[in-house]
Amino acid sequence: MVRVYIVAGLAIIALTIYAAVDSLMTDKRRTRGLPKFVWVLVILVLPVIGAVLWFTLGKDRGKGKPVVRQTAPDDDPDFLRRLGTEKEQEERIRRLEQELADLDDDSSTKE
Repeated sequence: MVRVYIVAGLAIIALTIYAAVDSLMTDKRRTRGLPKFVWVLVILVLPVIGAVLWFTLGKDRGKGKPVVRQTAPDDDPDFLRRLGTEKEQEERIRRLEQELADLDDDSSTKE
């Protein structure tokens, strides 16, 4: 029976820590009802009930607006990939223009 109490106690501690960290890490725009610091106090004072309240009432589960992170161009893989394809396209265009110029030169000398 002691093992059951130990496992239950550890589960309660883990749930409380998880809920407290989750409430601290959640964006304040996704917190409902109370300010974040009050939710942390509720979770810590009422371990199981506070955690259940946080997950059911306190945290907005809606998708909300995605956070757009600004990245530097050299950190953006799409930008770097686009640079490579633009260089390839420019090189191909240059080669085709050169071939056309060579063909024009050949046709003018034969006539």
